[in-house]
Amino acid sequence: MTKVLLTGGAGYIGSVLTGRLLERGMDVLVVDSLVYRQPSLLACLDSPRFTFVRGDARDERLMRDLLRDRDVILPLAAIVGTPACARDPELATATNLRAIEMLDRLRSRSQAVIFPTTNSGYGTTSGEAFCTEETPLAPISLYGRDKVAAERLLLDSGNAVTLRFATVFGPSPRMRLDLLVNDFTFRAVRDRYLVIFEKHFKRNFLHIRDAAACFIHCIEHFDAMGGGPYNVGLNEANISKEELALAIKRHVPDLYIHFAEIGSDPDRRNYIVSNEKINRAGFTAVHGLDEGIRQLIQAYGMIPRSDLYND
Repeated sequence: MTKVLLTGGAGYIGSVLTGRLLERGMDVLVVDSLVYRQPSLLACLDSPRFTFVRGDARDERLMRDLLRDRDVILPLAAIVGTPACARDPELATATNLRAIEMLDRLRSRSQAVIFPTTNSGYGTTSGEAFCTEETPLAPISLYGRDKVAAERLLLDSGNAVTLRFATVFGPSPRMRLDLLVNDFTFRAVRDRYLVIFEKHFKRNFLHIRDAAACFIHCIEHFDAMGGGPYNVGLNEANISKEELALAIKRHVPDLYIHFAEIGSDPDRRNYIVSNEKINRAGFTAVHGLDEGIRQLIQAYGMIPRSDLYND
């Protein structure tokens, strides 16, 4: 039985991933500080192979003890996104980089690491040429720089795979609004209008269920994948902000969209991504954008607004 240590397992992706790991028969130890007081893993308590530890992934003594008998390490604990990192840069770097340095120092070289990073490391390209894993990284935020540095450290250490996730979307027991599809869909449902700057800026997207499925694929095919970075996104979802807004409008017909010609978006990321390498390794994302938008619209009708914000 594969024994997994999952930090940040009560977070946005972790709350979906934990259940999927248990379904695959794995023994899952989750470490999470529950900083947002989220009860997102209650459904996992039915499994005797699930263990939860409330703690901080930066705590060296705690992590040394928990690492001892684990086969695979999935370090998901992070301060995610530019605004959250800007609020407390020291905490962001301590969590997103220093904690990874510590894990790498504490782990046995026989323990595999599958690390989620971000394809936002590609920065501000033209949005016309596909970024591959060989494309030079040029992160434009503290979050991106720390993730890129942590990825480099793990790959240099060996026995590691890093997943450069596209912008994730879709419902989770621990919802987040600070993701483009989730945000646009929420505003469409709540306000019935969107104001969009730089409508031509492009991004790749990935359904949260595919993100979870990719971790499982990597665990089950780790040796064959041979280490290194992998872009992970939905092949048909290399799209502009305009295309995303119009896709949402198909589900919310009375949505008014204003494409602003004056003004700029502080988020300057503009790129499209090739997922060919992960496809060759046997994984292809299958959950579409329309599916996720439809699910999000239903989810926002069920979740109290107070549970959608990181405060």
